Amino acid sequence: MKLVSGNSNQPLAEAIAAYLDTPLTDCTVRRFADNEIFVEINENVRGKDVFILQSTSFPANDNMMELLILIDAAKRASANRVTAVLPYFGYARQDRKPGPRTPISAKLVANLITRAGADRVMTLDLHAAQIQGFFDIPTDNLFAAPVMTFDILERFSQDDLVVVSPDVGGVVRARGLAKRIGASLAIVDKRRDRPGQSKVMNVIGDVAGRTCILVDDIVDSGGTLCNAATALVEKGAVEVYAYITHGVLSGGAVARITASELKELVITDSIKPTEAVLTAHNIRILPIAGFLGQAIYSTANERSVSRLFTQPFNYRLKSVAEQAKAPPPKTHKDRAREGV
Repeated sequence: MKLVSGNSNQPLAEAIAAYLDTPLTDCTVRRFADNEIFVEINENVRGKDVFILQSTSFPANDNMMELLILIDAAKRASANRVTAVLPYFGYARQDRKPGPRTPISAKLVANLITRAGADRVMTLDLHAAQIQGFFDIPTDNLFAAPVMTFDILERFSQDDLVVVSPDVGGVVRARGLAKRIGASLAIVDKRRDRPGQSKVMNVIGDVAGRTCILVDDIVDSGGTLCNAATALVEKGAVEVYAYITHGVLSGGAVARITASELKELVITDSIKPTEAVLTAHNIRILPIAGFLGQAIYSTANERSVSRLFTQPFNYRLKSVAEQAKAPPPKTHKDRAREGV
């Protein structure tokens, strides 16, 4: 197995390599004077199982080209199998035609990755699960829910907990997390007046006197989350937390969140956090390297990946060997049987 990293999220790639006890492959990724990307893999990958680690986050187009060129370089170096590991899959929000004469960019990106030579794709919490069907190669859409479940069970009592979907479209994701932790479900009904802006209309479900956990796949401008948090507090919620997989946090999102009713926003490091994110008092980073590392290990050894979704994932364990020896984390059903 060979791990090759682009420049989009080097800290995450290094953490995955440490978890797998496999050093990152020596690779040069640099720019020519006119900003053309140059890639050179400095180690032999002939006949190897190559995993290319690259989020297509900001700057999305540069990181996408890096990914495509890395795939091409590995295939031309006679790699046996190339797996594109995208902790964050950019362009996923453009998964359909919202109007006439508009593109389906997610399909175009899927075609580019496939034609570049990838044999497999591994990603985390696609904005729309049907994007898996845009690829003509095996595609694993992992879910951050097992990592979030472990963190929530450690930090909260399930007695007064309610999981909230910030919009109707996220109900399936919120229901899945609520089932994992044994909590009730609520929904925020909103109306989006224009892209990037939202207006909260109503809260469906009982949140009075409860601790609310908003769950979603992406937080970008933060407007939806902040409006939802305000609506929940107005309906009597004691505290409002948010667990979001991908912290895009563009523009003034960090400032908006720090000034909001959110007690804490928890995001994974699928996207490299900015300095503003790292210094924000109510934003916390949930490490995802162990979970991705375990999925890569399972894929490289032809083992089931779906087994990772059946129980909470202990992200605190630092290596695949520790994870294999550790007892399964307790679910809410285990705690109920023990009277906890």
